[in-house]
Amino acid sequence: MRPGGVRSFALELARGPGGAYRSGERLCGRVLLDVAAPLRVRALEVKARGGAVTHWLEGRSVGVNAVSSDYAAAETYLRRRQLLLRDTGETTTLPPGRHEFLFSFQLPPTLVTSFEGKHGSVRYCIKATLHRPWIPARRARKVFTVIEPVDINTPALLAPQAGAQEKVARSWYRNRGLISLSAKIDRKGYTPGEVIPVFAEIDNSSTHPVLPRAAVVQTQTFMARGARKQKQAVVASLEGEPVGPGQRVLWHGRALRIPPVGPSILHCRVLHVDYALKVCVDIPGTSKLLLELPLVIGTIPLHPFGSRSSSVGSHASFLLDWGPGALPERPEAPPEYSEVVADTEVAALGQSPFPLPPDADMSLEGPFFAYFQEFRYRPPPLYSEEDPNPPSEAMSPRCTTC
Repeated sequence: MRPGGVRSFALELARGPGGAYRSGERLCGRVLLDVAAPLRVRALEVKARGGAVTHWLEGRSVGVNAVSSDYAAAETYLRRRQLLLRDTGETTTLPPGRHEFLFSFQLPPTLVTSFEGKHGSVRYCIKATLHRPWIPARRARKVFTVIEPVDINTPALLAPQAGAQEKVARSWYRNRGLISLSAKIDRKGYTPGEVIPVFAEIDNSSTHPVLPRAAVVQTQTFMARGARKQKQAVVASLEGEPVGPGQRVLWHGRALRIPPVGPSILHCRVLHVDYALKVCVDIPGTSKLLLELPLVIGTIPLHPFGSRSSSVGSHASFLLDWGPGALPERPEAPPEYSEVVADTEVAALGQSPFPLPPDADMSLEGPFFAYFQEFRYRPPPLYSEEDPNPPSEAMSPRCTTC
């Protein structure tokens, strides 16, 4: 038996382990107290806390001495407190047995997705504290996950992304020819499990063969005191066939699947999580040719019928720009976020399943993978191009030229 007659003191959330919350919801749960004898209690309180923190050290030399600079920053998103047994100056005696105390918090309208990184984190927890006279307080703590929805069905995230770069290959101060690279993707926003069709053109006018590659790169940016610390990781990659001298190669929608990674974090003042599609050409004897297209990883997938801002005509014109028949290799509807992000997959992702290329710009630290079990929010009803209430045949069309 524990000192003071307390058999157990625990805290439970109504949603259960693995359940995720979003801003504006109610966080409900209960405090369970089991006592063996009459227990004198002064107060019982529950606190909900959440925020982002960053911290790292940077060393530099000053003469013969080494000096370390400490960088730290914090931002609070959640601070709530609820008294389940109020402290009135007198103690309350609880009879032996099992006691249950319910609590409920309204989450703020704006939160940031939970995150764990090397130099920072976004964490949310709830803590119950039992105060008794002349005895140290008993505490129980529970961590919960917050996922802020990122809807990719917006005009900014449905817009195609494109770019072009060229480079003169040089070796021992001699011009070996021009290499050009252009690439497109059909939109900026994707969800885990989707396939990015990569359209690219590689024109090798040099005298040496070159190797094209593509990768989805995650960048974690930590900010404190005006300084920044970045960590990058390759989360998915593909490698094309070598392009010989004087050859021109087209990628007609090469498939690059997005693994179960965490969503983009763009609205936090102390840390960011960004994604980009990097298409590069390895050139022997000189630095590679690199083209970067920004990505946003969301949680609400693309509606099967698109939206009014992303018409069928605009998508067809995007494909026709790359010649006839330039269609993705395997067009398919995007999966739900909960179908991709699961506990079993996350456990298997302790080691990244994607081999990291031996390149300083593409073989960096491990990515921020999603670690929550489910996302309970579904997208709005599907948009249909057909009028659900067509006009009757008795109605004649009105002439607009009269």
